[in-house]
Amino acid sequence: MTKSKNTALLILRLITAVIFVQAAYAKLMFWSGTPEGMPAGVAAIMKLLSIVEPLGATAVLVGFLTPWAASGLAIILVGAIYVTQFIMQIGFATPTAPGWNFPFAVLGGCIVLIAFGAGGWSVDAKLARR
Repeated sequence: MTKSKNTALLILRLITAVIFVQAAYAKLMFWSGTPEGMPAGVAAIMKLLSIVEPLGATAVLVGFLTPWAASGLAIILVGAIYVTQFIMQIGFATPTAPGWNFPFAVLGGCIVLIAFGAGGWSVDAKLARR
């Protein structure tokens, strides 16, 4: 793999990891209690995601089992798109509310990581050289 491809995949891994760590951090509030009006099941899912998202993000960041980690994150994104589009009935992009355009773009990045792996600067590449 060329140096530019390795660099691009490293940058994609870094961006993806930052996005998911931030998303998990935002969900930490669900550990202190369920917001009023929110079903307990939804709060439980948010708690689970606050654990799973940083684990997947860390694996993607260091490039460990990257296609699998990116697949897990992609499943989370498909769920986010589904909830935004069909449950909340928010369009792709709206001027008044966040649409599902952002998770759709991040999903594209995950698909690239699933298809091409982590690149040469990763734990996966180091393990493959053994």
